[in-house]
Amino acid sequence: MDKKDMRKIQLLAVLIIFLIPVITSSLLDLKQQKEQAAAYQALLSAQEIQRIAEKKNYLMGKFNPGGREDFVLIPKEHTTLSVPMYLRQEAYDAFLKMSAAAKLDGIKLRIASATRNFDYQKVIWDNKWSGATLVDGENLAESITGGPERFQKILEYSAAPGTSRHHWGTDIDVYYAIPAFFETGKGKKIYDWLVVNAPTFGFCQVYNEKGTDQFAGYHEEKWHWSYLPLARNLTQEYKTLITLEDLDGVSFLGSEFVPENLINDYVLSINPECL
Repeated sequence: MDKKDMRKIQLLAVLIIFLIPVITSSLLDLKQQKEQAAAYQALLSAQEIQRIAEKKNYLMGKFNPGGREDFVLIPKEHTTLSVPMYLRQEAYDAFLKMSAAAKLDGIKLRIASATRNFDYQKVIWDNKWSGATLVDGENLAESITGGPERFQKILEYSAAPGTSRHHWGTDIDVYYAIPAFFETGKGKKIYDWLVVNAPTFGFCQVYNEKGTDQFAGYHEEKWHWSYLPLARNLTQEYKTLITLEDLDGVSFLGSEFVPENLINDYVLSINPECL
């Protein structure tokens, strides 16, 4: 081996000695970058899981509306009862505009029910199930002993806890949840006005008369109006996120008789104009 070749070998050795730390450092940096990326992805996944869990709780009414900044307490001058009632701020603002317009036409709009969280809805449901509240003048605990049949009877006008649109703070009941009230006199005048004018302010009658477009679900409720700019998206989120498994094990009387069609034929079976 001549001096020239020896010189090349020496230079190559020096180059290798110089590059080893650089290559090692680069490999370590790459490994560290991969670890950091994996940790970040895990963090994002955990945050997404938490976000979905919080959204599910909201959709199922598992929260206190009085403790949320996006809800507002409705002044008693706009309600029929003295109990505290809450609405999402946007829905309440729209109601105020609608109420002012109705007043110009000699119509006084009053809210009989607004946000009902899971616990509130559970009281309504459990009272009907146990017979503490009569349904069509009957004590269902005595007149309908079969669980599935009693469940279906209550579903004619009442949502099971975890499935009510009233959980969202977007829906209101106007005056009385009594069909006959809206057939004559003052009630008919109010309903006729709402049919013509409520859509202008974003409200829609979600449970209309059953027909070819709505063959299942709750009976017609002329008192129940939903604020669509918020509720339309929440309906779709409920469809995407909530399953019967989410209702499994929730605590209310008769929950073991939850029908398989509860979500599709009740929560999602609404007036097509409200979708």
